[in-house]
Amino acid sequence: MKLSLIIPVYNRPDEVEELLESLTQQSERNFEVILVEDGSQTPCDVVAERFKDRLELSYYAIPNGGPGHARNYGAKQSKGDYLIVLDSDCILPPGYIQAVNRELEETNADAFGGPDRASDSFTDVQKAINYAMTSFFTTGGIRGGKKKMDKFYPRSFNMGIRRTVYESLNGFSAMRFGEDIDFSIRLFKGGYKVCLFPSAWVYHKRRTDWRKFFRQVYNSGIARINLYKRYPDSLKIVHLLPAVFTAGILFFLLSSFICAWSLLPIGLFCLLIFCDSALRNKSIRIGCLSVVAAFIQLTGYGCGFLNAVWRRLILRKPEFSAFGKTFYK
Repeated sequence: MKLSLIIPVYNRPDEVEELLESLTQQSERNFEVILVEDGSQTPCDVVAERFKDRLELSYYAIPNGGPGHARNYGAKQSKGDYLIVLDSDCILPPGYIQAVNRELEETNADAFGGPDRASDSFTDVQKAINYAMTSFFTTGGIRGGKKKMDKFYPRSFNMGIRRTVYESLNGFSAMRFGEDIDFSIRLFKGGYKVCLFPSAWVYHKRRTDWRKFFRQVYNSGIARINLYKRYPDSLKIVHLLPAVFTAGILFFLLSSFICAWSLLPIGLFCLLIFCDSALRNKSIRIGCLSVVAAFIQLTGYGCGFLNAVWRRLILRKPEFSAFGKTFYK
C-alpha cells in the first residue's frame, strides 16, 4: 500500500527542510512526497532539489490559491492509495509511517488524523502555544486528546484520506480557513469510517510568536461561524466556550472597578493553567507563558467568533476571513 504525503508550503523553506529531513529518517519507506509551493515569495525549490536523491519527491510551484487549492493540486499529481496531508511546519518522528501502516491494517479506516506534540527543540513560546492548542482546559481536548468534549475531527496538519474517498468528496473546498474541518464534516456526513490514530502523532510548530498566534486563532473563530452557515448542526457547545470566556473576562474586568474580588475567577483560571502546564512541561517558565497563550487562544478565537456572529448572522454578510494580506508575515 503506497502513501502520498501532500505538503502545501507558503514562504517556509527552513521548516520544509526540517520536515523533509525527518522523512528521510522514517523506518518504513512506502511513500512519495508531493511538495506544492503555493505562490511563495521565498520558494523552497532549492531545498526540494537537495532531497530528490533521498526521497521519492515531486515539487510543483503554482499561483497562490490557499491551502485547500494546493492540496487538491498535489492530490492530482499523486499515486498513493491513501493521501496524507501535512502542514509544512511539522516534523515527523521516525516511526510515523510505520504507525500509520499499522493503524490502517487494524482499522481499515477511510480517513484518519493524529495528534500533535511539542518537540524538545521548540522554543518556550512554541511549547506554550502547543499547550494552549491541546489542553483540555483550553480546547476541550477535541484536537486528539484522551479527554474531549466533542468527537475527533481530523485536521490538515496530520490528516489521511483513502484516495477513492477523497475523490468521491471532490477534495477540499475553497474556504481559506476551516477547509480541513469542512472536509472532515463531509466525511462524517458521507458515513465514512473516520478514526483517531493516537500513535501517528507529529511535532507541530504552529505559530512562532504571539501576534501570528492571535491571527491564527482569530481566523479559526471566524471559520467556525462560516462552517455553521454551511452545516448548522456542526456548531457544538465546546465551540461557544471561547466566546463565553471572552465575554466573561470583560465582565470580570469591568466589575473589578466596583469589587476587586471580581478578579478572583481570572486568577483561579491563571493558576490552573500555570500549574497544569508547568507540571506537564516540567518548566515554571513555560507554565507562565502558557497562561499568556491560553488567554490569546481563547480571547482571539472568541473575538473572531463574535465578529463573525455579528457580520454573518446579524448583518448577513458573505463568508470572510481576517488578515488576508498579512497572515503569514
